[in-house]
Amino acid sequence: MATPKRKPVQRAAVIYNPLKVDILALETVVASAAKEAGWHRTLWFPTTIEDAGQLLVAEAVKQGATLVMAAGGDGTVRAVAEGLRGTGVTMALLPSGTGNLLARNLDLVHFSNLAETVDLAFNGVDRKIDLGLASIVRENGDSEEHVFLVMAGLGLDAKMIAKTNTKLKKAVGWLAYVDAIGRSLPELKPVKLRVSIDGEVPRAVNVHTIIIGNCGKLPGGILLLPDAQPDDGILDFVALRPRGPFGWVNVWNKLAWENGVLRKSALGRRIIDLSRDVKDVTYRKGRDLRLTVENPEEFQLDGDEFGMAKSVHAWVDPGALTVRVPAGSF
Repeated sequence: MATPKRKPVQRAAVIYNPLKVDILALETVVASAAKEAGWHRTLWFPTTIEDAGQLLVAEAVKQGATLVMAAGGDGTVRAVAEGLRGTGVTMALLPSGTGNLLARNLDLVHFSNLAETVDLAFNGVDRKIDLGLASIVRENGDSEEHVFLVMAGLGLDAKMIAKTNTKLKKAVGWLAYVDAIGRSLPELKPVKLRVSIDGEVPRAVNVHTIIIGNCGKLPGGILLLPDAQPDDGILDFVALRPRGPFGWVNVWNKLAWENGVLRKSALGRRIIDLSRDVKDVTYRKGRDLRLTVENPEEFQLDGDEFGMAKSVHAWVDPGALTVRVPAGSF
């Protein structure tokens, strides 16, 4: 009788932001969970100013990690995902930041207890999701490429993020963006750009904000991109173009009332279908977007500012990241 093959012992690694994580508490919980699961001793890597996580991930994988936990804010999660892109190594989320954007879109935010979150990392199931890619060209011609998990944006939203007070954000969380919006309003004017989706002929448009989304949910229950799915191989785009004195009212009604309330019921969706389209908010879908602005504009990835961009090429990498989620959640 053939001897059954023994399952190889696995090893986890934790990439953590030391400014946002209670490392002593996390080490205790992870060590206990790893021992109970029969895994090797966990590898630990703190992020630094020089390395937000990409190179640390490469070292963790080199040392045999089959699961990499991202412990920190959205920036840490994005950097770990960038390092894991295409490796097949699973990422688990131990969110501790303000937005926790990917966790919200994968419905993981209810795992508020640290022990439950770590248990999910060791005992959940794997789900493949898409990654967004953005190639950013600066005014001097320099370019750089990054991934995004949830949303990238150019215009008012990026200005808002660039102007967010870091100390205020730490104190009051997502409400700090309200203050940033107020300080961005004096600069409120349309962005002139040329845009092309999936190779179509570029056309000139004026927008206040254009968002490129792999997922659609923001903090506060705002469903910015109602049809976005993290594993459909498609990116969703929305352009905000408020027109006239009630333009921003129409935008808010579309995002907060229609997307946030009406879409949650069959009757509400019927009302939306019967309603006149709001031209102040335009939705599109595609796998590839290219845009060039008349003047350099702020650009953001997953809620972090990424400087001024002259042009952006964004596209989707289907199924490029494996994440750990609860069984039966998809």
